[in-house]
Amino acid sequence: MNQEKTANLFDFQKVALETLRIEENALQILARQIDGRFSRACEIILRCKGRLVITGMGKSGHIGRKMAATFASTGTPSFFMHPGEAGHGDLGMLVEGDVLIAISNSGKSDEIMMLMPLIKHLGVPLITISGDDRGPMPQNADVALTLGDIQEACPLGLAPTSSTTATLALGDALAVALLDARGFTSDDFARSHPAGALGKRLLLHVKHLMHTGEDLPKVAPNTPMNKVLYEISDKRLGLTTIVDEQERLLGIFTDGDLRRLIDKQQGFDVNLLVQDVMIQNPWTISQEARAVEALERMNERKINQFVVVDETNKVIGVISMHDLIQAGVN
Repeated sequence: MNQEKTANLFDFQKVALETLRIEENALQILARQIDGRFSRACEIILRCKGRLVITGMGKSGHIGRKMAATFASTGTPSFFMHPGEAGHGDLGMLVEGDVLIAISNSGKSDEIMMLMPLIKHLGVPLITISGDDRGPMPQNADVALTLGDIQEACPLGLAPTSSTTATLALGDALAVALLDARGFTSDDFARSHPAGALGKRLLLHVKHLMHTGEDLPKVAPNTPMNKVLYEISDKRLGLTTIVDEQERLLGIFTDGDLRRLIDKQQGFDVNLLVQDVMIQNPWTISQEARAVEALERMNERKINQFVVVDETNKVIGVISMHDLIQAGVN
């Protein structure tokens, strides 16, 4: 029987569903392991003055790397330390004040056990994650977290599958519990993800993108239209603000207003004063508003710019839809 024909007869979906059933059952078993040990582990990490260091060999190490990344992005300073490299100098990463999470399903990783004397010497609290608490690692731990008697989804019972899924879920549970206990907010999350879309949505404010100073178009109300047009053209924002002597906002005049004025009057007198044709009470926004809010409000009102004013209605900036899009706000 050729390979293609064999593949056609094989029920891939059945195996997939059975794999997911076994891993789902593993998570249910893990849930029954959550007890006072979990709380003690969280308390140790919360009291940590240094970093949360995570170590593990092989597949446990891959899970440990992901756990460290999750902790670091949710308010718990953390990094991964490879146990093999630690035995050749990298153990210097671990210092007094840190907390160590060591992962080994068997609870007896040789590479980690070799580090145990120095871990004890440093007085670093040790939290272990293993299948049960009978191995030498959990026996030496301050807190031994266990996964329970779970079945690997691998039909040979050899490849780490359900055990790594459960370990990852336990790491997520720790990270989320700590996040909640710290009062970690979406703003805090954004500060550790400044380059991402979420960071831009939460960290960028109008004041970071608005045009100010010499780039800010402003004219007095008695300015003739020829000079108004020059100001709009020179500042290249598609409008100018009209301000009083204290630079408080009186109105705006946009290039769209210009086109409508020309259509209405079949041309216009360049000596016309802007106060006679300006738009009064235009939409404004605070410099403290989030950039994403500015974009949403522009879309709602079908406008392309906001005048930015302070609490006294003094003009301090202009922000355009182009500025927001260029900054990656969406």
